[in-house]
Amino acid sequence: MTDIVVLGSTNMDLVTYVEKAPQRGETVTGREFRTIPGGKGANQALAAAHAGGTVSMIGAVGNDSFGARLRSTLEHSGVNTDHLRTVEFPSGTAHIVVDDDGGNAIVVVPGANATVDHLAPGDAVLIASADALLLQLEIPLPAVVAGARAARAHGVRTILTPAPAQPLPPELLAATDLLVPNEHEATALTGRTDPREAATALLELVPEVVITLGAAGCLHAARGAEPLTVPAPQVAAVDSTGAGDTFVGALAVALGEERPVRQALAWAAAAAALSVQRPGASASMPYRSAIDKQYAS
Repeated sequence: MTDIVVLGSTNMDLVTYVEKAPQRGETVTGREFRTIPGGKGANQALAAAHAGGTVSMIGAVGNDSFGARLRSTLEHSGVNTDHLRTVEFPSGTAHIVVDDDGGNAIVVVPGANATVDHLAPGDAVLIASADALLLQLEIPLPAVVAGARAARAHGVRTILTPAPAQPLPPELLAATDLLVPNEHEATALTGRTDPREAATALLELVPEVVITLGAAGCLHAARGAEPLTVPAPQVAAVDSTGAGDTFVGALAVALGEERPVRQALAWAAAAAALSVQRPGASASMPYRSAIDKQYAS
C-alpha cells in the first residue's frame, strides 16, 4: 500500500449553486447552498485515501465547528490527523459558486492555513517515512519549500500542484519531482497557451509534468521521453470542484503502486471523471472499487 503525506490546506467549502454565475456588480438568485469539507490539501488527502493509499495530513484547522468537522471528515476516511494542528484562528473557508454547466469560481480565505508557515516538530520525520509528498499552494510558501526539501533529502517523490497559480521559487522547483498544473496554471507559469509548448517550457524547471486538460484528459511530459496524451472518459459534468485534486490523489496512489505511466494517468482520469458527476469536492471523491470499474469500462 502506498504511504502518502499531504502538506496543505483544509477549508470548509461554502458552495452556492446557481444557473449562471454573476458578473461583476450583478446579483443572482442561488438554487442551493451547502457546507462541504475541502481545501486542496484535504481534498488530495481524501482522494488518495479513497483510492487506497495510507494517508497522513499535515496542516491546521481552527478551534471552531468548521475545524472539528474538517478533522472528523478526514479521520472518517482513514486519514491520520496526528499532524493536523488546531490553532486559535478561524478555520479556512472557500466561497464557491457553481453554475449549471459545472463550472466554478472560488474565493479562498486562508484562516488557520496561514499559520502553516513552517514544519512543526515531527513533520519532517513523517515526510521521510512516506512514498510520496503531495503539495499545493494554499499555505505559505516557506512551509511548502520546507516540505519539499525534507522529501528530497530522504528520496521521497514530491508531487506539486501549483494552485493557486503564482511564481514558484527556484528552491521549490529544484525539489519537485512531478508538477501537475491545469492548463490555466501551466499558461500562468510559462506564458504559453499551447499545452505542449507549456510542457516543454516546464521541463526546463522540473523533470516531469502532467498538465490536466479537463474533459480533454491530460498531457504527460518527462525529460528524455515523448509527450503522452491520455483522454478522459466522456461524462456529463455536474460540478468540477475538486476534480484536479481527485486526479492528483489517485495518481499518487497509482504511481506508488508502480503502475506504468499511461495506466496510472488513465486510472487517475477515471477517478476525476467520477468526481465531476456529483456535487461538491470531498463529497464527490470516488472509492477504489468505483475507480476500478470506471477504468475497466
